Amino acid sequence: MASCPGVEIYIALRYSYSVAKEVSTAEYQALAELRYRLRKFVREGDAVARAAGLEPQQYLLLLALRGLPEGVEATIRTLADRLALKHHSAVELVDRLEAHGYVRRSRSRDDRRRVLVALLQRGEKLLEQVARDRIGELRASGAALVNAISALLENGGSRHGKHAVNSSKKGRKKGA
Repeated sequence: MASCPGVEIYIALRYSYSVAKEVSTAEYQALAELRYRLRKFVREGDAVARAAGLEPQQYLLLLALRGLPEGVEATIRTLADRLALKHHSAVELVDRLEAHGYVRRSRSRDDRRRVLVALLQRGEKLLEQVARDRIGELRASGAALVNAISALLENGGSRHGKHAVNSSKKGRKKGA
């Protein structure tokens, strides 16, 4: 079997970069800050969903349903995958949402085994209410989240080739 020297060099460099330096204090701080910001955003989102009359998982299913990429069918399996849930848990969520009149399920015309889920107007209105709040929160305080992510990426960039990070900053306009 022939080997490719470029691939071997890449793997060797990548490995040496990953073991060459311990995690720095700045990286621990940035990672902790990122975790804090994410948890805070999720916790506040859960409270907003509850105030609107939804359980957090119900809100997440409605969001996943409405936010599916173009051309992706809203099957129970797809929703379960998008929410990292087991199939039966997604079915239970859809059952509760359907009982409240937020979604409707139907069988696929092509394959009767596949169950499709559709967002109803009542569910869309409730979802929009919660999503509007979450988007507003991100616009108000999302910079702190972005800063935490940037700190991790920049620290990694300094370890794995600071030049790439600096050159990408040069191309950005101030305030962008």
